[in-house]
Amino acid sequence: MSESATRLLRLPEVLKRTGLGKTATYALMKDGTFPKPVSLTDTRVAWVESEIEEWLQQKIRDRGL
Repeated sequence: MSESATRLLRLPEVLKRTGLGKTATYALMKDGTFPKPVSLTDTRVAWVESEIEEWLQQKIRDRGL
C-alpha cells in the first residue's frame, strides 16, 4: 500500500469497527496484542486502518472454525 493511500482512524471509528470499548482497547495495546496508534500531535492519536483491519482478520482466523 502506498503512503498516499494510508488512512488513519480516530478512536471512535476504531471502537465502532472492532466492537471494543475504550478501556479494552487500551488494555490490549498495553498487552501488545492490539495495534498502537500514531501520534499526530501532543494530544491527538490515530490508528492505521490497515493495521486495524489486519487485527480483525487475525481474530477471525484464530476463532478455530
